[in-house]
Amino acid sequence: MPSPDPARPVRSDARRNRDKLVAVARAAFAAADGAVALEAVAREAGVGIGTLYRHFPTREALVEAVYAAELDAVTDSAPALLEHLAPEKALRAWMDRYAAFVATKRGMGDVLRASVASGRIATPATRQRITAAIGAILDAGAKAGTLRAGVDPEDVTLLLLGVFLSTASPDEGDAERTGRMLDLIVDALRVNR
Repeated sequence: MPSPDPARPVRSDARRNRDKLVAVARAAFAAADGAVALEAVAREAGVGIGTLYRHFPTREALVEAVYAAELDAVTDSAPALLEHLAPEKALRAWMDRYAAFVATKRGMGDVLRASVASGRIATPATRQRITAAIGAILDAGAKAGTLRAGVDPEDVTLLLLGVFLSTASPDEGDAERTGRMLDLIVDALRVNR
């Protein structure tokens, strides 16, 4: 399928349809234990399957679009959280957003692994964006005197990945355990007063 002409503007209805498809797919992948039927995504978005395939010619293209949209939402949320919350509360709220991002990926695991293996999704770039968001919050907390200064944001990223890997099963208690472990990380990063 040929790529759209980058000089040609995208019609507003086409953009709305694409955005609806990504939003519906995001929710479907997050809720699914297995494969998600693309026909169901199109139907829930209120478009035909042809419209879905015009925007996303393969399942992989749709998964990658969902991944990119969610990554943007997670990384872009750090400054907004800092505008409204104290840094330590912003950090904890951001961790919840990141946990939801990781949980959403469980329904897309096989396709994401193939996309990473093929190089269509660059994991170092993803980790850099996540680490930069954490770094911004840690810097704000250090300036406010509420979070420890000198903490390597990459260390926090690795701690979070460890939490998410250790609580990856769909057991009922894992969501609560994830929350408790995230609380422990924030407590470890607070300045002792």
